Amino acid sequence: MNKVNVPEIFGSLVFGEEVMKERLPHDVYLSLMNTIEAGTEIDPTIADIVADAMKNWAIELGATHFTHWFQPLTGVTAEKHDAFLTPAPHGKAIMEFSGKVLIKGEPDASSFPSGGLRATFEARGYTAWDPASFAFVKDGSLYIPTAFCSYTGEALDTKTPLLRSMDAIGKEGLRIVRLFGDKDARRVNTTVGAEQEYFLISDEDFKARRDIFYCGRTLFGAPAVKGQELDDHYFGTLPTRVGEYMHELDVELWKLGISAKTKHNESAPAQHELAPVYETTNIATDHNLLTMECMKRLAPKYGMACLLAEKPFRGINGSGKHNNWSLGTDTGKNLLKPGKTPKDNKPFLLMLAAVIKAVDDYQDLLRISAATAGNDCRLGGHEAPPAIISMFLGDELDTLVNSIVTGTEFREADRKYMSFGSPTVPAIRRDNTDRNRTSPFAFTGNKFEFRMVGSSQNISLANTVLNTAVAKSFSDFADVLEKAENFDEAVDKLIADTLRAHNRILFSGNSYSEEWEKEAKRRGLSNFKTAPEAYAHFDDEKNVMLFEKFGVMSRVELKSRREIYFANYRKIKNIEAKTMLEMASRDYIPAVTRYIGDLSLSLKNTASVLPGVALNPEKAHLEKLCALLSEVYSAKDELEALENRAIGIENTEEAAFFYCKEVAAAMDRLREAVDSLEVITAREYWPVPTYGDMTYGGIL
Repeated sequence: MNKVNVPEIFGSLVFGEEVMKERLPHDVYLSLMNTIEAGTEIDPTIADIVADAMKNWAIELGATHFTHWFQPLTGVTAEKHDAFLTPAPHGKAIMEFSGKVLIKGEPDASSFPSGGLRATFEARGYTAWDPASFAFVKDGSLYIPTAFCSYTGEALDTKTPLLRSMDAIGKEGLRIVRLFGDKDARRVNTTVGAEQEYFLISDEDFKARRDIFYCGRTLFGAPAVKGQELDDHYFGTLPTRVGEYMHELDVELWKLGISAKTKHNESAPAQHELAPVYETTNIATDHNLLTMECMKRLAPKYGMACLLAEKPFRGINGSGKHNNWSLGTDTGKNLLKPGKTPKDNKPFLLMLAAVIKAVDDYQDLLRISAATAGNDCRLGGHEAPPAIISMFLGDELDTLVNSIVTGTEFREADRKYMSFGSPTVPAIRRDNTDRNRTSPFAFTGNKFEFRMVGSSQNISLANTVLNTAVAKSFSDFADVLEKAENFDEAVDKLIADTLRAHNRILFSGNSYSEEWEKEAKRRGLSNFKTAPEAYAHFDDEKNVMLFEKFGVMSRVELKSRREIYFANYRKIKNIEAKTMLEMASRDYIPAVTRYIGDLSLSLKNTASVLPGVALNPEKAHLEKLCALLSEVYSAKDELEALENRAIGIENTEEAAFFYCKEVAAAMDRLREAVDSLEVITAREYWPVPTYGDMTYGGIL
């Protein structure tokens, strides 16, 4: 590997603060930075100056085009590239880029999901520059992060509600920190670090499996003889090819200003993880989308394919995107830091109570934010949290909260030093809490880790929900405290009352257990086991009131998203069902039929050579193959009939539930029959790479 000067290359393709300071007039630079840091409106008079400096910088880096880079409701990003070129007299051309073009673009909105907001013939849409997320150069174009809305002003993207939610929590959070005497902070920000899990398989195997190629995950596949039982892959030595890929991925991300920090093998074979440093939420979201794009783009260079699906392989760990979320001021104060004595840290306890209240009040929205067809395959097993939202605080905070709820004395545990029993190994101080890997929403020191989000998802919705729900808690708290005659007494009472009212959301045990599911039901917690069950509650009245109160999303925008989520689920399951039918008909049935034919002929020949020999085991094997093949035919016919019924259902929501309940069950039956054939069919006849081929044999 070539030597890399990380400080020199980091952010070298980003029109960031240092570049702006160097290339913009000082007053323009200060004005733009005030917009970025304080969230104020941009001064339109500086747009032409910024645009010209941005263009010149980009051209020096080899850019010939620019694009407004946005996040439509497709789950991925979108971009339309225009050249800087403008024709000039005498057959010449000049390179131009105006402030007007920087600030506003006009892509066709008719081909993006709108959930009924726009008719096909109503094509106009607008993109608007997001100055708080820095522009960058990639593949010969200047990328300008933007928001995207319809001609009538409704948000058609994921960034716009996220930015609105950041403004909401910034405003309401500032009311709280002011009450505690902080006069220096200008803004409360949320920061996010999105850990990204992914699988790497050989590119040949990827292309040979139509289910992975079309759907991102295997729809068939018997377990390999070795899975993750030995735990030898987790944090294990990186295969050479994987290590080289990870190195180049780091370099590419660093150039884009993405602080890729940690990389390692994950629990499942062929699974890996990348974790970045925390950033302001909208930047972290943009950077996570870029990270996923870079992961997929670079993998073929090393003869591999990157799988971002939540459950590419049944029976081993799936991939999540642990959304580490925290709160802080623009002056650098972490508002979720307990300090040495949490029981005396009233600002922290109030922040903690606010988050607990938010998660309890809007547990349905948090579940919806992680609800996808792919995540339905992952949640509830193999280290993925279950569908029930609960919070884990750890022993110390659990004990503290319990003492506040019951009004009893809190006795702080002594955090002892642990000795390794060897004089050369230093003793270490034990943390004040263990971890709970089964918890969907866990406190992990000075932040919360929302572990339910799926690996392929855009994290915008999860953070929009978190920001807005916590903003509501802050607003409710500030309304009480700003009128309090005795502030200290009012804070104590508010913390205690809130924790008593929302204590049901706290759970420290095994979230996988049947006992917890029964207990959660007794507590009145929601349990939406599938995505359609969750989607149905997106525009419940309390949720509409929440988003409209802070101007994050209107009733119309919520209804449109509900429609889009159902439609997307329907389309995904339709593609999966059709892929299964095609693979069964064109791959598995012909292969097994050929094997049965050859086996029958071999058996006949053997019987003629060895007359009188019973050959009972061979006949039994042949009969088993024929019986299972008959099951495949039957299951295929059943799936085909149900798929035809599903296609004919006009109502999108009804169709999604039909796919979820009826079609998915038929898909499972077809898979079971084919997988049973796989383990008894001779290796040379099986038409596609197996689980063992892909997870162990492809890239070692």
